[in-house]
Amino acid sequence: MDKRSILFLVIFAALGLAAYQLKFSTILGVPSQSFTFFQFVGPVGGQILSPVLGVMSVALVEVGNFFLGGQPFDLTALIRLFPMMFAALYFGTKRKEIVAVPIAAMLLFWANPQGAQAWYYALYWLIPIAAFMFFKDNLFARSLGATFTAHCVGSVAFLYAFNIPAATWTALIPIVAFERFSFALGIAASCVVISTALDYVTQKTKYRAPLDLRHSLLAKSGQ
Repeated sequence: MDKRSILFLVIFAALGLAAYQLKFSTILGVPSQSFTFFQFVGPVGGQILSPVLGVMSVALVEVGNFFLGGQPFDLTALIRLFPMMFAALYFGTKRKEIVAVPIAAMLLFWANPQGAQAWYYALYWLIPIAAFMFFKDNLFARSLGATFTAHCVGSVAFLYAFNIPAATWTALIPIVAFERFSFALGIAASCVVISTALDYVTQKTKYRAPLDLRHSLLAKSGQ
């Protein structure tokens, strides 16, 4: 990893950490935990930096937030380390093996007695499979796939950790639809805004950086 990659990794992690401090909504079923605006920013590093550096940036943010928040490192904190890492990996990768994540999540959900009673809930995770297989070059579809990848990882982890009842999963179905659509819009918008900002900075400073800025508005306008 060269110095330029390290620099942008640190910049992206700092941006993600700032977004982590802004709450978006409470996690139903785990009222002590909240979604934050990091849900919009976290996956984007998987494309702009690279899948590996994107995952690293998410890890840095999660660990940094743990120390800043002064919260105990309990089971909930451990579980929350991973969903956004998988979202960043999904958002940036071109490897079809990523669809194994939602497939495995569906099987694990159905294998749990509570999950089996609400088996239809896991059908949401067909979305990241379809998005990658048929629409992977579409920014919104990839954003939707990324947020549902985070969703499947987090849902299965919370199901097995806390044995959340089937009735709760059923009640979540309409909420998930609104929530994940909102997250996908936020991810797509964040990707465009961050790509454009970084493109502007690199053009003005003539600083050549190993970044994927394909969704920059400057690139689209030919500037």
